[in-house]
Amino acid sequence: MKAELITTMGSDLTVVNSARVSFDKHIDEFRNEDEKLLKYLADHNHWTPFAHPQLQFRISAPIFVARQLVKHQIGLVWNEVSRRYVDTVPRFFIPEIWRERAKNKKQGSGTEVVNLSNEEDESILNFHKEALDLYSKLLLKNVAPEQARMLLPQSMYTEWYWTGSLFAFSRVYKLRTSDDAQMETRELVKSMGYQIKKFFPISWKYLTPG
Repeated sequence: MKAELITTMGSDLTVVNSARVSFDKHIDEFRNEDEKLLKYLADHNHWTPFAHPQLQFRISAPIFVARQLVKHQIGLVWNEVSRRYVDTVPRFFIPEIWRERAKNKKQGSGTEVVNLSNEEDESILNFHKEALDLYSKLLLKNVAPEQARMLLPQSMYTEWYWTGSLFAFSRVYKLRTSDDAQMETRELVKSMGYQIKKFFPISWKYLTPG
C-alpha cells in the first residue's frame, strides 16, 4: 500500500488569514501568537478556516481498504482506475499474518495471530491465481472488461487520486486511526497524516490531537 502526496495548496498561514478576514485583517508571515488562534479554532470546532488549504494524494491500496475510505465524501473528491477501461494484470494484497476475530465487538481484530497450515496458505495463493486465470481467459474471449472484472477479489489493488481540504483529511484521520479501525486502513491513513504534518505542522497538531 502506498499514499503519495502529490500537491498542496496553502499553509498554516492560509488558515490564519481565512479566520482573520472576519475582522478585515491579513498578515504575510506566521507569528508565534497565531498558534493560539489555530488551537482555539480547532478546540471550538470552527472548522471552515481549515477547509481552505487543499491536498491531493495518489493512493494504491486493496479494494477492501479503498471501499472503507471512499465512504468519506464531504470536502473530498475521488477519481479511481476503472477496470471498465483497463485490463492490465492486477496485483493482489495477501497479509503476512492473519489476526483473530475481536472477542468483544463486531468490528476490528483481536491481538492474537491465527496460524494457517501450509495447505491453507497454498489454497489462498491458488484462489488468487485461479481468479486471475479465469479473468484473463474471459478477456481473451473478448468478454467486456466491465463484466470480467466481477471475478476479481476484494484483495485486488486499485489506485485513485484523492483531493480535499485539510479539515476533511483530518476527519478521515481521526476516524480511521481509531483503535477499532481496520489495521490495514489505519496504517495507510497514518502514512498520509505523516506527510500532511510536514506542510501544516501547527494546524495538524491541533486538528488531530493525541
